[in-house]
Parts: sequence; structure tokens; C-alpha cells
Amino acid sequence: MTKQRVAVIFGGRSREHEVSLVSARSVMAALDPARWTVVPLGIARDGAWLSPAETAAALAEGRTALLGGQPMLTSTEALAALAGCDAVFPLVHGTFGEDGTLQGLLEMAGLPYAGAGVAASAVGMDKALMKALFREAGIRVARYAVVRAWEVGDGALDAIRYVEETLGYPCFVKPANGGSSVGITKAASREDLPGAFRAAFACDDKAVVEESITGQEVECSVLGNERPDVSVVGEVVPDREFYDYESKYSPDSKTELHIPARIDPRVASEVRELAARMFTVMGCEGYARVDFFVRGGSEVVANEVNTIPGFTSISMYPKLWEASSLGYTDLLTRILELALERHARRRP
Repeated sequence: MTKQRVAVIFGGRSREHEVSLVSARSVMAALDPARWTVVPLGIARDGAWLSPAETAAALAEGRTALLGGQPMLTSTEALAALAGCDAVFPLVHGTFGEDGTLQGLLEMAGLPYAGAGVAASAVGMDKALMKALFREAGIRVARYAVVRAWEVGDGALDAIRYVEETLGYPCFVKPANGGSSVGITKAASREDLPGAFRAAFACDDKAVVEESITGQEVECSVLGNERPDVSVVGEVVPDREFYDYESKYSPDSKTELHIPARIDPRVASEVRELAARMFTVMGCEGYARVDFFVRGGSEVVANEVNTIPGFTSISMYPKLWEASSLGYTDLLTRILELALERHARRRP
């Protein structure tokens, strides 16, 4: 089989820059060298694009953040390298990478790329739009309210009363657009809300406020285009009050992962069916991780779809497939094959 060139794009302008580098290092190390020639393309914190040589040098130096490069439209070496690739594996987490912007660029360039398309990526990044879509489709989600930054600025008390009347306490305040639990606060009382809003609005001008659900946090990995497959169900047990950034990524984290999840088989079956449905309703293709709560041992509540989940070898997405008899390297190959299949199907 002829080797194909795959551009792995990572870094970016979001607060998940470091997480993206960790995912990219793992993916590039695991891609089958008999099948793929890796072309690394890093994006600095300010949005500048590094050439493959600059990116490789930064990785060799062990950097945890990318610097340098040129503005995208003038980064001739990076764009020429991208144009010469057969497929792209976007691993830019968060805004300006996971929200449809990078996917739109690749669509315009006519390049096959892994993961969800423009619309599904945009909806997947905006928690308010995603929850509205699922609720319209009859999928149970947590009760929530949407608050804009200007609403708090013009009438903080009105916004607080709206949250109290809609949800009560405790509740979670989240940036509508963001990931890795950055900017999320659990508010236990009225006194907590102003600070929670400030944390959320530091990341986005729209916040989603959700009811607090007591239950198990479970996840599924979904893989496929027209007829997606779903992995076994896994369970996350955070080492603190909720699954925040430190709980996910700190080397000192004591968060536990249970695969398979400790839930009734009938509930696990419902979770897997809902994961496939949510993936399809959102218009996803390629791959995504779907997260849920199980309340009272039996009530399944949809949380969100993550269109570019963490992708180290110990991240939940590949671990769930490993438990479903699909190893890490083969999983990466399958994701890229799905990208090529979709591109061929949609080609005029």
C-alpha cells in the first residue's frame, strides 16, 4: 500500500493549547509508519502557523507551548506543506480549531480531514446550541439557562434571579464555548454567582448555567460515518467535587476510570444507543466522545458530545476502543480512513 502524507495540526489560540500538544505528540508517535508519513504543523498561541521544520524543532526541544511562526495567510511553508498532504488530523482543542473554523479552512482547501464537519463542530463547541438541539430531538438533558455577558453587566440582579427561578442551587456556570472544564464553577449560593460569571465570561461572552446532577459520569466513544459504531461504556470518578481541569490533567490527580462502567447492563445499552443517536442528530462523522450522567442508577441524562476529545494513549476515547478490541494505532488508521471515505463520497 502506498504511504500517504497526513498533516497533524495542533496547538492553537485556546486555553487548551498545552492539552493539544500532548494529544498531538501521542498521535504522531502512534501513527502506523508503514501507512502514513507525518507532517507536523503547529499553531502558536497567537494564531501564527509554524512550518513543519519549526514545529518538529519545537517538539524536539520539549516545549509545552508553541511560539514563533507567521500569520496563517503569509505562512507559505506551512500552507505549501498542508497542500501537499493526502489527509489532515486536526487536534486543535477548543476555539479556533474544534469549533468549525479550522474545518471550514480545510473544506475550502479541498482536503480530507478527520472528525466532525463544519456544522457539527460548531454546534459541538457551543453548549447552548447543542443542548437546544438535543432537547428538540427529545433527548433528555439537564435543566439549563443561557446568560449573556451584557445581561450580567446591565442587570446582574436580574440575571441572578433568572438563574434562581429557573434552576436554583447548586448549579454549574460554564462558558458556552470551551472545553477541558476551563472556566467552569460550581455555585452553591447567590454569593458564588458573580465570581462564577466572571470566570465564564473570561472565556466567552455567553454562559450556560446547568442544574447540578448527582450521579455517575459515564462516556462512550463513537466511530464511523453513516453507520457509527459505539464502544463499551466507561465511568469517570473525579478526585474532587467535580471533573475540573486539574482533575483531568494534573499529574497528581487521583481520578478513577472504570471500564466497563459500574452500571446495570440495560442502562449501559441505553447509553450506547443514545450515544449513536446524539452523534447522528448532531451530524457528526468520523469520531467523537459522548458524555452522560446516570442519576439514581437508571435515569440517563445526556451531557455533551466532544468532537475532538483528548487523544493520548491513556485518554478515555482510545481506552474505550482498546477495551472494545481496537488498538490505538489501528484506531488512528480507521479515523483517517473514514476521513478519506467521506471526502471521496462528497467529491463532485
